[in-house]
Amino acid sequence: MTQDSPVSDEVPLEPASPGRMIAGHDGSACAQYALATALELADQLHTPVVIVRAWSIATAPRPPDWTFGYVPSVQELEQAVLDSLAADVRPLLERFPDVEISYQAAHGGPAKRLIEVSVSARMLVVGSRGLGALAEMMLGSVSDEVVRRARCPVLVTKEPQAD
Repeated sequence: MTQDSPVSDEVPLEPASPGRMIAGHDGSACAQYALATALELADQLHTPVVIVRAWSIATAPRPPDWTFGYVPSVQELEQAVLDSLAADVRPLLERFPDVEISYQAAHGGPAKRLIEVSVSARMLVVGSRGLGALAEMMLGSVSDEVVRRARCPVLVTKEPQAD
């Protein structure tokens, strides 16, 4: 695949506009908690939020007009990712009507793409899954990489455990 191919995750992403808060969202409960945290901060700081979902051919939802044997285009897959993302976060966004929201579907690995999008961001917010006692002492691979490589402040959230 050439570097100019739209399927390659080497195609550069447009960084979010300066000063925006970036929230990574993969559809998980921890991502939903991270987004809630980002929205609360953005509401207090009067800062727009860009909600980013990284995707691959294997993880993209099927477009609504998909039929067996049909191979959707990259643009159709990207739109299906954006539609899925908007549906996943819609109930949460209703609690923050004053926060300006935009969406971005980023084809490629989540850590790399979040780092690219957040270059001029005010902050990048991601969730940590916490997979057990040992894993609780470590960050997940995406959160670990963005903490080490992002060029903006990073907030890694973790849902409080019920006692």
